Amino acid sequence: MRNAIRIHIGGLHASRGSAIIETTLGSCVAVCLYDPLEQIGGMNHILLPGKADLLHFDSAARYGVNAMELLINRIMSIGGNRFQLVAKVFGGAHLFPSIPIENGVGKKNVEFVVAFLKMEKIRIIGCDIGGHVSRKIYFHTDTGDVFLQRISSGSYPKIVQREKKMMHKIQKQVQKPTKITIF
Repeated sequence: MRNAIRIHIGGLHASRGSAIIETTLGSCVAVCLYDPLEQIGGMNHILLPGKADLLHFDSAARYGVNAMELLINRIMSIGGNRFQLVAKVFGGAHLFPSIPIENGVGKKNVEFVVAFLKMEKIRIIGCDIGGHVSRKIYFHTDTGDVFLQRISSGSYPKIVQREKKMMHKIQKQVQKPTKITIF
């Protein structure tokens, strides 16, 4: 029987033995790293791209650079070979329609992770990123398999509709002439 480990924002776990690491993602990104020869795997849960301010932070692993370095080091500390690692990347959804997608944290998280893995020469062998749905993932550390469940938000279309309606109302108000008071 596999040991089940749940991680949250800023969490990470790596295992030499048989384990299932699970997490739920919205705009956050999880990277599953796997050494297929040693059968060692690990996963992190990244909140924001970049790195933590080492003087003012509450959890270094919430930030991309810190989370990736910590995960790679943890895998190596239990016998994984850094040069054999492959990656699977999940998350990075755009969940706030009022924010332009190019400014969304999900897109920035995905861009960061992809660039980091490319720079570190860790090949991405699978991914499910972007979109407008949350995800729950289950990573099997001994096989590298990931099982994914999409969690669609029934409220996303309603939010978009409300925001369009509000934008139309504001545009109409701006076009109305206003009273001018001279003093």
